[in-house]
Amino acid sequence: MSHPALQTGNHAIVTGGASGIGLAIARRFVEMELNVTILDRDAARIAATIDYLTDSGRPGVDVAITGHDVDVSDREAVARFAQSLTRPVDVLVNNAAISPPTSALDGAGWQAMLDVNLWGVIHGTQAFAPAMVARGTPGLIVNTGSKQGITTPPGNPAYNVAKAGVKAFTEALQHELRNGSNPAVTAHLLIPGFVWTGLTRGDRTEKPAGAWDPEQVADFMLESLGRGDFYILCPDNDVSRALDEKRMAWAIGDIIENRPPLSRWHPDYAEAFKAYLGS
Repeated sequence: MSHPALQTGNHAIVTGGASGIGLAIARRFVEMELNVTILDRDAARIAATIDYLTDSGRPGVDVAITGHDVDVSDREAVARFAQSLTRPVDVLVNNAAISPPTSALDGAGWQAMLDVNLWGVIHGTQAFAPAMVARGTPGLIVNTGSKQGITTPPGNPAYNVAKAGVKAFTEALQHELRNGSNPAVTAHLLIPGFVWTGLTRGDRTEKPAGAWDPEQVADFMLESLGRGDFYILCPDNDVSRALDEKRMAWAIGDIIENRPPLSRWHPDYAEAFKAYLGS
């Protein structure tokens, strides 16, 4: 099974589609014979991606693959692009993201992070989703979140805030869609684990054993959509779903048990957390 919007000849838009998870998803869509439009930055990289995706298609199958340099943090630019389309949109993947280092005590990097990682998702949804709903046919919206938006680990607070916002926004979006005029348009939250991409590579030249490839995320996403999952919680080679569930439950337990915030990383709770994982 697959989502009813993932049909041959339908049109998918993937933001951040020229690299990483977005590229892997775009490739799977091309292999499924969808017409694909990628939105990204850097004209040269977009051109190379179109060539790559064209080569990924099935021989003899003609699908339209286009790419456009669109800044998803620019609401008007996204709206103008949506208005320029001549082909209706059936599938929307809001995936574009950046990850500069940030601190809670310093404003550097915060505006750019929120503009792309949170507002980019909102801009994309609000530019394309109303027309998807109005058509009265099945539609699919996937927003890329992060486990960091759920357990909010120390290290990059602006990223955590943005991804927590994506979670809250996508939950609200799906609630509105399922209670609206066309519940056949559905929204889903993609929650990757450790994935080997440009955002996670850093100075490393070899993929860590614990990381998934972007293609594994794309395949897991499609399997989850086939089951109708809203929360597409991806494992990786180091972290199972069971471990993710325990970490998330501990995080919400900080509120319920009135522990210090981020107690998982608090020295006074190290032994308690270790015992909890072993229970």
